[in-house]
Amino acid sequence: MSDFVFLNGEIVPADEARISVFDAGLTHAAGFFETMRAYNGRVMRLEQHVNRLISSAAALDLQMPASFEAGLESTANDIRAAIGQLLSASRLTDARVRLTMTPGAVPRPGQTIEHPAPPTVLITASPVQPYPEEHYRHGMRVCICPYQQSVHDPLAGHKTLGYLPRLLGMKHAAERQCNEALWFTIDNHLAEGSFCNVFLWHEGTLLTPPTQTPILAGIVRGCVLELARRENLPVDERPIDIETLLAAQEVFLTASIMEVMPVTAIEKHVVGSGRVGDASKRFAELYRSLVACECATRGPADGA
Repeated sequence: MSDFVFLNGEIVPADEARISVFDAGLTHAAGFFETMRAYNGRVMRLEQHVNRLISSAAALDLQMPASFEAGLESTANDIRAAIGQLLSASRLTDARVRLTMTPGAVPRPGQTIEHPAPPTVLITASPVQPYPEEHYRHGMRVCICPYQQSVHDPLAGHKTLGYLPRLLGMKHAAERQCNEALWFTIDNHLAEGSFCNVFLWHEGTLLTPPTQTPILAGIVRGCVLELARRENLPVDERPIDIETLLAAQEVFLTASIMEVMPVTAIEKHVVGSGRVGDASKRFAELYRSLVACECATRGPADGA
């Protein structure tokens, strides 16, 4: 972690940053976060990250900062400027950036407050800790998560601070010498990984679960779908059962930090030939090219 954070409008030393012990993020896990990746000082698809956070807050009726009410473009520009200042103070260009927002301090039992506390907005930045290169060369091994997702869960499809189930899913995976855990729904359809989205290359078509599964609408997921359509490759967002998953010729995962990650084993099952396939390689290369195009240089809005 860097020596500085952005907290409620200011860049402050990390060891001096303070929030209320009654902050709803701490007391109730009420809040949202976005994990983003900065390349050359520029966050990949920042506006989409901010839009997702705003949409989640609106869907779950959480109070937004007044500065967020000026519209997406203005809000994204404010966040972009804050991230630029933070990266500059932290002397980082390639970084893992996290934006966290909570409703702020909540009233204590029996306490009456005329004016609610303002929401908490925290941005942190740290050097990217890359996944081992061997995972990209030889593929990850994943497992099936024992926990399930439900369309009736109001938090499903949102990146909230209530992340303990995901951590337990990853703990389950680690105990089985796996690198990720694949979640299914209560009606036995593939959903997503603990920290990522899932794609299959099956019979010449790119398959992925639809967002209403429910799953998080991942930013890199969206990029891969965009790239597939640009390349005129068949795409199908549809429910996927375990039989289809195991029959797939290739499986890969997507997330902002990992980018495009091939999967070559699901527990004892070997995916396809057991080697990283051509489709996985192609989408990894296409995504890297997209990043190079969109994040090649730093502009004034990025704190240059």
